Amino acid sequence: MTEPVVVVRDLWFSYGSQLVLRDVGLSIKRGEFLAVIGPNGGGKTTLIKLILGILKPDRGSIAVLGAPPGQASRDMGYVPQNTNIAPQMPITVMDVVLMGRLGHAGRSWRYSSRDRAAAEKALGRVGLLKFRNRSIQKLSGGQRQRVFIARALASEPEILFMDEPTASVDQEWQESIYDLLKELNETVTIVVVSHDVGVLSSHVKSVACVNQTLHFHDEAEITEEMLDKLYRCPVDLIAHGVPHRVLRDHEGES
Repeated sequence: MTEPVVVVRDLWFSYGSQLVLRDVGLSIKRGEFLAVIGPNGGGKTTLIKLILGILKPDRGSIAVLGAPPGQASRDMGYVPQNTNIAPQMPITVMDVVLMGRLGHAGRSWRYSSRDRAAAEKALGRVGLLKFRNRSIQKLSGGQRQRVFIARALASEPEILFMDEPTASVDQEWQESIYDLLKELNETVTIVVVSHDVGVLSSHVKSVACVNQTLHFHDEAEITEEMLDKLYRCPVDLIAHGVPHRVLRDHEGES
């Protein structure tokens, strides 16, 4: 049996008096490619931040590779939805990717030859090594997203978390990025957060539906029942580039 790399038990979390997650349990196996879907405000990103150790649960436990999230931070890579790099910042592709090695840098805060080798390897994996000295601002949206994936890979993680990885890129780059993630999944466990059920293509292996509670499906099949519980409304699914309606229209609504 494949060992779990993440185990979440009886997880509860609130922002002040607003309950966001309740009684959440989840086990992510090594080598998994998990899609986390659900409506805006349903708790998807919050769940990932709890697993990463950015947030602390009100109740429950989280183990990553058998340790608390804070002790496993070097083994997790994260590509947030907002990358927080100012448009006017004069920074190269290599500079961005090296940021992923900050947790490995010594007290001198200087990058070692090993850090640079890891950054180059990460850029090679996303197909952008030849752009390493180019300004990040001179790349397309899809290329920049690959750079941020490389930044996460530079830490040599066992698990890669991504929050809305294709939200700001066009259709062509969306398909390219998911093809890339499928290749990376050969050696890295991948968790992708998305509010768009179009992420559920042939790439993913399992699905976690999050809307305050969590329902785990150990296969990439989407059913009307799953989406009805999540959204309570018609949803258009894009599968293999072909849009089709998977939920009925509400009767009597205009």
